[in-house]
Amino acid sequence: MEKEEPRAWDGWWNEQIVRLVKLSMEQKDALTVLLTGRSENGFADIIRRMVDSRKLEFDLICLKPEVGPNSERFSTTMEFKQTFLQDLVLTYEQADEIRVYEDRVKHVKGFRDFFEDLNRSLQVVPAPRKPINAEVIQVAEGCTFLSPVVETAEVQRMINSHNKSIRQATSNATRSPYGRLRIKRTIFYTGYLISNADSNRLISQLLTPLLPSGLAESNDLKYMANSILITPRPAPRSILNKVGGIGKKLTWQVTGTAVFENKVWAARVAPVPATEKYYTENPLPVIVLAVRKGARPIDAGKIQNWHPVPAEKALTFETVVGEKVVLRVEEENPHEGEWESQFLNKNRKRRHQQERDQDILYPQSSQNDEPLSQTRPQPYYNSRYGGNSRHHDDGPRRGGSHRGGRGRGGAPRGKGHSSRGGARGRGRGRDGGPAGYRSLDDHAGYDGGYEDKPGPGGAGPVMNY
Repeated sequence: MEKEEPRAWDGWWNEQIVRLVKLSMEQKDALTVLLTGRSENGFADIIRRMVDSRKLEFDLICLKPEVGPNSERFSTTMEFKQTFLQDLVLTYEQADEIRVYEDRVKHVKGFRDFFEDLNRSLQVVPAPRKPINAEVIQVAEGCTFLSPVVETAEVQRMINSHNKSIRQATSNATRSPYGRLRIKRTIFYTGYLISNADSNRLISQLLTPLLPSGLAESNDLKYMANSILITPRPAPRSILNKVGGIGKKLTWQVTGTAVFENKVWAARVAPVPATEKYYTENPLPVIVLAVRKGARPIDAGKIQNWHPVPAEKALTFETVVGEKVVLRVEEENPHEGEWESQFLNKNRKRRHQQERDQDILYPQSSQNDEPLSQTRPQPYYNSRYGGNSRHHDDGPRRGGSHRGGRGRGGAPRGKGHSSRGGARGRGRGRDGGPAGYRSLDDHAGYDGGYEDKPGPGGAGPVMNY
């Protein structure tokens, strides 16, 4: 706070929405509202300081109360926001239109359905007002990330605060049902990790020309282009010695591209120089560029025919040997050893959208090997030495800005599994190796669940911090 407030949280704003708020501020007949599911107790002060830092003036700043004005309790953010919007529309009965800006896909649909139902109810006679022209504008999400070190330190600070508060019942402000928490670590795979910049180059110069018209703008494509697999597990010392250890840099060149059944797009690569040693447990060093929704990256291993790339598309890029690591927050278990702590609690069966980004091309498992894990990690993750994350799925996001009454302006409309093996595979190389979506909005307190399910098995821990 002491660092960000003086710089007005520069780089963390959607500047187009900021401009729209300022236009609304200048329009005398418009009511400008900031509506969020963040709790009044936990976030009122910081949200006020954030908007003040940018000199944004809202007629109303509305956060989710613990108890509503009619003594109601809101189990979800959507329930709270719809109740508020109904009261807003009925209060300002002379308003002709309302515009809602929202970045969560499910909430966009929820608001559109809500206004349709509301206007239908206003067509009966007598009605408290005439139907209102409602437009719900989906805002394209722009992500900004903390550095992994800063992010991990901040999560650890919250865990420390939570663990301290649960010693006394009076300190359990969020009524969290959880005991002591800790960060647990799971290594998904060891690979030659590709930087974000090079990943973007591979996607724009290799993948995009291969895609059918309209697919890139749809929600059916998941971008990858983040690694070349070494082994789908923590690499033993023997393999790390072959690849030069964690942090070893290696240059590669794209030698071919291919598409499998119009579902998996991949690039074949070779080290530079060609005599450079490498190791992979796949038949060939391959980068999975993207997969269509429902397809499996492992299917890239079925590609037989590779199309050579012309000289101008024979991209070269640098990788660094690293591990794809997921850090997850779970309760401490005194009976759990370091090995057991790598695996997710089996009760947590809900799939998380960010976890899907960990899909990689695993080699086929051999008959006698056991899989690394049959459980799935939670979405809080951190990649060592690089990595990349691209997807179009809806995930945990935040509330939006709303303009009531007459107004103008617009915002860009947002555009829009893999079998994870873990069994041992056959390694090939030139080294003589062996052949072969809960938002913080919904964490105001534990009075019930997030959307459908409460507590364990639903979303992440409700913490005191």
